[in-house]
Amino acid sequence: MLLILCFVFSTFSFPLVNATEDSWVTLEPMPTARSGLGVAVVDGKIYAIGGSNGTHRLDVNEVYDPATDTWTAQKPMPTARSSHATAVYQNKIYVIGGVIGESDPGSSGYTGVNEVYDPVTDTWETMESMPTASANLDANVAGDKIYLICGLKYSGIPPTFTQYADENQVYDPSTDSWSTRMPIPIGNWGYASAVVDNKIHVIGVDLTQIYDPETDMWASGTSSPMLVFSAAAGATVGGLAPKRIYVFGGMYEYSNIASNLTQVYDPEADTWTTGTPMPTPRWGLGVAVVNDELYAIGGKTGEGDNFSAVNEKYTPYGYIPEFPSWIVLPLFVFATLAVIVYRKKLHVVT
Repeated sequence: MLLILCFVFSTFSFPLVNATEDSWVTLEPMPTARSGLGVAVVDGKIYAIGGSNGTHRLDVNEVYDPATDTWTAQKPMPTARSSHATAVYQNKIYVIGGVIGESDPGSSGYTGVNEVYDPVTDTWETMESMPTASANLDANVAGDKIYLICGLKYSGIPPTFTQYADENQVYDPSTDSWSTRMPIPIGNWGYASAVVDNKIHVIGVDLTQIYDPETDMWASGTSSPMLVFSAAAGATVGGLAPKRIYVFGGMYEYSNIASNLTQVYDPEADTWTTGTPMPTPRWGLGVAVVNDELYAIGGKTGEGDNFSAVNEKYTPYGYIPEFPSWIVLPLFVFATLAVIVYRKKLHVVT
């Protein structure tokens, strides 16, 4: 019977998904165009939170379902802000730091506020604030802690005292408490970052710095081929695609000229390659990873009020689509019926 089942399954080919490696597709845009937003993935859905539309900091919380290509509005964030850090721990979304107030520099400032969103209950809760108020930084989960590294900070009323931060601030969700670890060797902001094999890769304008939380030590990696600022990154974890960090978009040398670059970092080999460019050049975007495919959402496409709602999905190198679970039962039933028919025919012949 096993041989017959193998024969039956092998005689049918099924298009698993329309996914060509190193390619882009355009999906349903966000309802709210913005840059400086945070994105996070919980249970296969992408949450786009906060940001700026050029006039206001936003409290918007919109969720995207890749399975249906649809967006819905969720409960807004208590503190409207942009350029904040976002991370997921135990299926809750932590939104930390950022810029509050109106977009006029004289009425805005950095914050350390820490608010956590529960997608199951659609509720927010305020947690212990980050010790050093910072913005233009990322949050990365390694082990059971959330790491917020460098960014911009100030010691007075902004923007007069704005300076690069080198802090490595660590939040423990289980105790709602903060501590500090080894500072980053070279402070920067507007960087892209991702975690691979429990190491945090901070990819700045002209350098790659790698932090190992287990040893509390920093190392240097190869710089990206093209130097960009305010790009965004996501990592494939080796399930459906090889382990890589993908850095999308950014701004060329602080020029307000948006890039459509796809830069690909191999952490094991410490080497860079390039992929198919992003259809819409932009910076200040968010990147989310679902099943080893990457979604580039929002951002700015240039100077002025060129805020984008675009949502584009990238299928990476070496991507192997999942075998769809819905097809297993029909195949099994069909194969079983085929075996029964075969046996009846065999019985008639004998």
